[in-house]
Amino acid sequence: MILIANKPISDASLPGSFTANSVEGQVFNAMRVSTAQYAYDSIQQLIFELRLRREIVNAADLLYRSGLNFAVFLRTICNEVYWDRTRNGGFQLKSGANPAQAIRDIYENGSQYATECATAMMIVYYKALLETYGESQFNSMFKNIYLMNWYITDPLLQAVGTPKPAADKLLGDRGYFANPDVDPQTPQWQGENVIIMPGGLYYGHGLGMLPADQIIEDLNENRVDDATVSAYMTDSVGRPDFKLLAKYAQ
Repeated sequence: MILIANKPISDASLPGSFTANSVEGQVFNAMRVSTAQYAYDSIQQLIFELRLRREIVNAADLLYRSGLNFAVFLRTICNEVYWDRTRNGGFQLKSGANPAQAIRDIYENGSQYATECATAMMIVYYKALLETYGESQFNSMFKNIYLMNWYITDPLLQAVGTPKPAADKLLGDRGYFANPDVDPQTPQWQGENVIIMPGGLYYGHGLGMLPADQIIEDLNENRVDDATVSAYMTDSVGRPDFKLLAKYAQ
């Protein structure tokens, strides 16, 4: 159920110019028929979330195609024109670098970068916000980007690091596949952070764009020899604070 100013939307008509098969349309209809409540102060707030979810999906798809390499934190690499690699394997925006150009460089020169799946999720969110806000506003809001995971990130994106049980897994959500019997020789496969994509697919950096059963199969190949517990997708999802971010939309 969708509530606008505490009133349920009474019909299935899409706000804006979205089509039923678009990311926005699919999310809207999933929310509308859900038993959970999705409450907004205004229709503009809802439209912002739908558009940002579309850009998250687009950013995940483009990152998958970018040539970005996988590496554990000890072996990460980045383009030093825009980023300084920190001792723990994160990427700190260089002093004086243009934030929007630095994010776009990862997509345009992915082969010059290598990192693991949590960092890839943050790259996706920043790219989605860049396309949603536009370069000028993005640069004014995110002047000191640090790419690693959600434990050290901009306050505007801290919500993505706190997965919560959700009645619905929506396009653009961050999901997680856990691998409790992971082989200690390959701790990087203790789980996989993913973006939920259309068509029953999930983008997980290092694994690719895959259905859930294939991700589980790939994780199961990295378990201890006497493993008894299969990898599985958790019930919780991570979501940015869409209402907070909508306040900055022009």
